[in-house]
Amino acid sequence: MRRTASLSRSDPVRRTYGPRPRPSGGAADRTLVPVQELHDAPLAPLTTFRLGGPATRLITATTDAEVIAAVREADASGTPLLIIGGGSNLVIGDKGFDGTALRIATQGFHLDGTKLELAAGEVWADAVARTVEAGLAGIECLAGIPGSAGATPIQNVGAYGQEVSSTITEVVAYDRRADETVTLAGAECDFSYRHSRFKQDPERFVVLRVRFLLEDAGGLSAPLKYPETARALGVEAGERVAAATARETVLRLRAGKGMVLDPEDHDTWSAGSFFTNPILTAEEYASFLARTHERLGPDIAPPAFPAGDGRTKTSAAWLIDKAGFSKGYGTGPARISTKHTLALTNRGEATTEDLLALAREVVAGVREAFGVTLVNEPVTVGVQL
Repeated sequence: MRRTASLSRSDPVRRTYGPRPRPSGGAADRTLVPVQELHDAPLAPLTTFRLGGPATRLITATTDAEVIAAVREADASGTPLLIIGGGSNLVIGDKGFDGTALRIATQGFHLDGTKLELAAGEVWADAVARTVEAGLAGIECLAGIPGSAGATPIQNVGAYGQEVSSTITEVVAYDRRADETVTLAGAECDFSYRHSRFKQDPERFVVLRVRFLLEDAGGLSAPLKYPETARALGVEAGERVAAATARETVLRLRAGKGMVLDPEDHDTWSAGSFFTNPILTAEEYASFLARTHERLGPDIAPPAFPAGDGRTKTSAAWLIDKAGFSKGYGTGPARISTKHTLALTNRGEATTEDLLALAREVVAGVREAFGVTLVNEPVTVGVQL
């Protein structure tokens, strides 16, 4: 872990004025504007679920210095702090958040050959599109994933055979414990399936910038690892296609599952996959297999993928469906998506408690049917599953 320059304690707690780039990502508007600070501020509009109560205080930071200053201020005063990026992985309680919510809206996309640096507030899906337009490979199958760039190393975001951990070289973060800006090499981030050092210790680091090393394959994608993607493209796993074609195919597959944001489609009022795919020890998998054969018949083989150290990963979506929770399940304002069993959705009038009641019902049903306990992927704030 490398230390880099940081604000000193003599720096002001919060910048009152600062340059704010245009939201479109075009030429910067250098007009000085006040840093946005709101009180009793609604948080639901900042999440893809569109759920949750207000924050006592909401600050929107558009520079790394503003982010650090806001964090320092909260830490110095002992004020609870909630970091919000794209809001695509948050379940906020109906009572809201009694403290300071810090929305990171920093911008910065810098491409130098195959080296990419993203500010934490950059829209991830837009950044993927720009790398594909530049003819680079490595994150094209992560297209359409909602949220911000700063969240990607925290969750080790992955889909369709790619994970950001395979391309991240460094993460620049503010270390709240040491009160300094640090640079962590990819190997120091302790990446694993939907997990990282940042997720393990959520109160310590605030991600500021993420650096990637992509591949120049002459406009081709990385070798396709995910069978569904390869089938959709009519090629074998391990082959390459045009990176733009791979991205477009992934977007089409995601849209068919309600995993591309659309304000008119309530199937996308979700956090995407609500549960992670269970990873089972050899003993747990044997027990699960026995329960599967008892429930569904001896010829049924559940999805199974090697997960290292003798463990096996199975499909949460398969478990949910086979436990009796089909697409569209539910009669209330929170239901399973009509397009994908792994997504729990707000049909427009739901509360967070409605959503959690559905999630608990699914968890209990899967546990009763197969002896496997599902774990939620989104971060919960002020509530527990």
